[in-house]
Amino acid sequence: MRFIFLFLFLLLNIVTFSSDKLFPSIKKLQQDSVVRKNNENVILNVKKSTGPIKIDGLISEPDWEKAEKATNFRLVLPVDSGYAKSPSEVVMTYDEKAFYLGITFFDTVPGKRVMESFRRDFNFGNNDNVLVFFDTFLDQTNGFSFGASASGAKWDGTQSNGGAVNLNWDCKWDSKTMQYPDRWVTEMRIPFRSVRFKSGTDKWYVNFSRLDLKTNEKSAWAPVPRQFATASLAYTGVLQWEEPLPKSKMMFSVIPYIFGSAARNFEAGTATTYRKDFGFDAKLGITTSMNLDLTYNPDFSQAEVDQQVTNLDRFELFFPEKRQFFLENSDLFSNYGFGSVTPFFSRRIGLDAPVLAGTRLSGKIGNDWRLGLLNMQTEKTTDQLSRNFMVVSLQRKLFSRSNIGMILVNKEYMDEPGAQNFNRIAGLDYNLASRDNAWSGKLFYHRSFSPENPGKQYAQGSSLTYNTRRIHAGMAQASVGENYSAESGYVRRTGYNLLNPEFSFLWVPNKKVVSHGFVAEADYFFDSGYNQIDHEFTLMYKFEFSNRSILDAGIMDFYTRLDKDFDPTHISQTVLKKGTEYSTNALFLEYFSDTRSILNYSATVAKGGFYSGKISILEGKVTYRYQPYLNMTVNFSYNDINLPAPFERAKFWLIGPKLDLTLSDKVFFSTFVQYNEQIDNMNINMRFQWRYQPVSDLFIVYTDNYYTGDWNSRNRALVLKLSYWFN
Repeated sequence: MRFIFLFLFLLLNIVTFSSDKLFPSIKKLQQDSVVRKNNENVILNVKKSTGPIKIDGLISEPDWEKAEKATNFRLVLPVDSGYAKSPSEVVMTYDEKAFYLGITFFDTVPGKRVMESFRRDFNFGNNDNVLVFFDTFLDQTNGFSFGASASGAKWDGTQSNGGAVNLNWDCKWDSKTMQYPDRWVTEMRIPFRSVRFKSGTDKWYVNFSRLDLKTNEKSAWAPVPRQFATASLAYTGVLQWEEPLPKSKMMFSVIPYIFGSAARNFEAGTATTYRKDFGFDAKLGITTSMNLDLTYNPDFSQAEVDQQVTNLDRFELFFPEKRQFFLENSDLFSNYGFGSVTPFFSRRIGLDAPVLAGTRLSGKIGNDWRLGLLNMQTEKTTDQLSRNFMVVSLQRKLFSRSNIGMILVNKEYMDEPGAQNFNRIAGLDYNLASRDNAWSGKLFYHRSFSPENPGKQYAQGSSLTYNTRRIHAGMAQASVGENYSAESGYVRRTGYNLLNPEFSFLWVPNKKVVSHGFVAEADYFFDSGYNQIDHEFTLMYKFEFSNRSILDAGIMDFYTRLDKDFDPTHISQTVLKKGTEYSTNALFLEYFSDTRSILNYSATVAKGGFYSGKISILEGKVTYRYQPYLNMTVNFSYNDINLPAPFERAKFWLIGPKLDLTLSDKVFFSTFVQYNEQIDNMNINMRFQWRYQPVSDLFIVYTDNYYTGDWNSRNRALVLKLSYWFN
């Protein structure tokens, strides 16, 4: 089956690129990737500044007066035709050390602007904001994003895979936002050394995006079809510098930090333990496009706590990486395979044993090559041997926006001399992205090497997706051997073949109902003999209204043949037996209210079969904000599982109130409480952050865990961390 799909994938790949004149020569295609692009005639000429620019939100210097303006922003949502109701203007200039943006957004609708908080990397859909996307290597695949909300909160992140933004990346830059009755204004200063680019170039690609929640319009300077995010680098305009950019000096920055903690484990009956230590992160810009990152004795105590979920699954749950060191150019290491079968997942490092030290080399080599090298060493503990993690990734650009990549992953235990105790992965991935972004896809083959698991150590997959204004269609397949082992990766299950078709069609009437249509998606799992072992089929009808609310309703159909004994509640001594089969279905209804409102909410209701019994689900979120200082959110989930005897009826509440207080753009306080009946635990996480200098912080973090029955304390800890960025 997978060979048939591979043939179709390669055939469609050729058809897709025939419009880009695939056959004349590879050399011409490489030239076309720079010259031929969407919006190539949307150009902003940027003059070099003749005087200093003060970042005060006034846009009053003479250089701003003579700068060319980016205006006439085109609509992206709710429809992608015509111009935005409220005018926008963007001007740019630069000097030897930095580039500057002056942004003015006029209002045509009276009333308060929507601004959620002062917190960095704000929620895009809950704030009036400006976002800027820079493609500094002209590859329409990787870039940098900067932005500001109407409150003045900053946004910064790296872009990969054609535009996906990773907001966990921070760098040094300045901005100032001013409010006026008829407009709001933002000035930005971004040092050249904070971003990566080709030295001596006179051109970048860029787009400016505005979200105006009062008019309910999203617009962009370079036109973007409504089915794509304005972050899509396939639809950027051209940024033409007056003179080639200056050669950047070697960048070197170091962030030393000290931290101390006090912790007590009441369950183990131990006394309070105290710890004090120091460490540092360092960054060396070998070239303007290649970085060397070093870390010694890293401490990740300030990372946000994961949002818990009720676990009804047979397989491991996925939680995203949030630690700063692993995030810049993270796509070079983490985007191999599919999300459910990837050879490297950085959260495997340092969660069960402290990281002693690490190094990472990542960036561009010329126009078409990217390189990533990662080496991390963990300490020996009473529960774990010392381990070394090494990853090598090499990526080559093909055609206009596609690439081919190779990855090698090695995990090795260091405290067993002479023992062959390792886990290794070698993989090859081809990523397809057409010039107009309509076609995307992937083809990969990975193989593991573990001494104790000979044979069937492969993971293979392919996908192809077609996306237009109304139609989304895709097909994916995967095949994972029984002995495939990626100890440094994330693999939900092994020993299966998968088919994953999906199709949706939307009507866009542009009235009170902005769009409506149906969505169908299925996952079919087969064993090595192509006998079905699982399927999940979803058919849904979706409405999106002009007030930004969304309503979904549909049906889900399930089939499961258990490959091992399983307790669906995860708390019972009773199990469903291996080899038993279950066919069930369920109905669901989802509603998301207008997020512009001070009080908004979302809710999902589902009811139907669950293995040999029934399940009822209610989950959602309620948010109240006192802008821009206070956000109060309550996440909730209720599961009522009724399985036949000898199972007992299980009712699980998971309630997570979260308080987010932002006193300014430098002082933040958050409290996140998570009451989880399934694991009999209530967690309290309180975090204070004072950003006393750019990217320099004082953190105080308090964590406490209690039993939900008698409210006895399980464990608690208090951590203090102080860091300073020397640049």
